[in-house]
Amino acid sequence: MTAPMALVARGLEVTRGGRRILEDVSLGVGPGEFLCLLGPNGGGKTTLLKAVLGLVPSRGSIELFGSAAADGRGRVGYLPQRKGFAHDFPATVCELVVAAQRARWPWRVRPAERERAAAILAQVRGEALIDRPLSSLSGGETQRAFLARALVNDPPLILVDEPLAALDTRGREDLLAILAELAARDETAAIIVTHEPETVTRIADRVAYLDVRIRASGAPGAVLEDPVLQAAAFAGADHTHLGR
Repeated sequence: MTAPMALVARGLEVTRGGRRILEDVSLGVGPGEFLCLLGPNGGGKTTLLKAVLGLVPSRGSIELFGSAAADGRGRVGYLPQRKGFAHDFPATVCELVVAAQRARWPWRVRPAERERAAAILAQVRGEALIDRPLSSLSGGETQRAFLARALVNDPPLILVDEPLAALDTRGREDLLAILAELAARDETAAIIVTHEPETVTRIADRVAYLDVRIRASGAPGAVLEDPVLQAAAFAGADHTHLGR
């Protein structure tokens, strides 16, 4: 039996503060497919991820794994660009990952939960981080910890927002290698928001260009042949340059 699409969005619209952020966005992601979502700053990329997760109100329809979005969101992993934790909160990486397993904060970590956290941290090359306080992590280490959090329940779809932002050269290369390993798996699909050409080159099966609406979608080379789209996607140019 053919696996259902990981995501199907039809006619998605989001309006905030009287401004249309997404307009008639229709997009699909197949099982195991890695889609790189490109577009200018302010084009709606992060808002699209949040709409899929139900974090912002939207109109239109969203299906996850062949069912209504509300039934499938528990099977979606999310790596946000901005990490929502207080840097003075005395939490460890292990607790962060186990919290995603339980969907609530663990005041005591069970041995089986710690074992699972260690296993998923090893997958992202972060096994040494398990007992580290979140406040002690570098940018690259924080990304690994939150990626482990996103993957701990083996989600068939992950949403990843600007994973290389603010990382140094070593951190970027390490995280790209981890994402490339995930992309090679048949069981994991992803939408990855990026401004980074190397992310597209290394991991994209398909590219979509979003600037309020989907302006182009297809194989990476075909979409990026347009020099105007390429400049806006990778330089973070304002979307008014595209003449919408």
